[in-house]
Amino acid sequence: MSLDAHKKSSGNGNGVVMSTQVAHRLRLNPITDHKPDSYEDLQSDFSPLLFSSLERYLPPSMLNMSREAKIQFMRDILVRYSPEGERTRPLHRELYTMNAVNFFVPSFLKAINENTEESFRSILVEPTPGVYVFEMLQPSFCEMLMSEVENFERWVHETKFRIMRPNTMNKYGAVLDDFGLETVLDKWMDEYIRPMSKGFHVDDSEVTLNVCLGKQFYGGELFFRGVRCDKHVNSETQPEEILDYVHVPGRAVLHRGRHRHGARATTSGHRCNLILWCRSSVFRELKKYQKDFSSWCGECRRERRERQRLSITATKLELLKRNGISAS
Repeated sequence: MSLDAHKKSSGNGNGVVMSTQVAHRLRLNPITDHKPDSYEDLQSDFSPLLFSSLERYLPPSMLNMSREAKIQFMRDILVRYSPEGERTRPLHRELYTMNAVNFFVPSFLKAINENTEESFRSILVEPTPGVYVFEMLQPSFCEMLMSEVENFERWVHETKFRIMRPNTMNKYGAVLDDFGLETVLDKWMDEYIRPMSKGFHVDDSEVTLNVCLGKQFYGGELFFRGVRCDKHVNSETQPEEILDYVHVPGRAVLHRGRHRHGARATTSGHRCNLILWCRSSVFRELKKYQKDFSSWCGECRRERRERQRLSITATKLELLKRNGISAS
């Protein structure tokens, strides 16, 4: 779960290694696959997001310690290395508690509450098979989330604290799990996105939700080029699979994780997108043993149709031959 931020500019971040008087030292690089404890209920001078982010830098020997022991260790570090004026606190604590009425637009909530395919169909458009577009977030929520991220980014810049980015190509994005928002965003997926995925028979083990939060920008369009398995990921795109989509603040795009997609460069301004992935390690493991992907891979489906066509043609020719009829 991340915030994908793009600017028409460039910048660099510097990391610092912090140590304490105890025997443990923080890692230089985070343990990316470690799931930190939730600290959103923590009453502290420091933001819960700092504890979530910092836990990934703890030495392996501390990761299995009690939550209280990790809190004490990390608080000591933050007190020692963060002067009072540099400490960051959440600007909007209401973001850390699920409040659907304040987060989502009424039409989205109505469809979720009714929980039928008909109610979902009433709020969305499907510009190409398997890509669903619908109004989702309140403008006030988009603004709060962006300002919360910007507040944390300022602290990161001032203290030269190193944080994870969504990927190596993104200098500005932030992983929102590190902000203490993991519990709220998990509820999003479980209570709001999964029901919609199941309503349209989209495998919710590999689903991506992409919501534009806004700001003023030009460019940054999404493009889709068909669903593919690993074997056919670089295969040719068919004309009916081409979709170019222009972002609208508050509007969401839901699609399969295997749907080939990308984003064009933001040519000016500042674009922020909230991206949530729903991925199952069990599902990925099972896919290793799957041989037929024609139920969802566009190229596998075309190959199957071609095999069927050739088989039918061969059968017809054989019947004609048996009856002594020329095929010419």
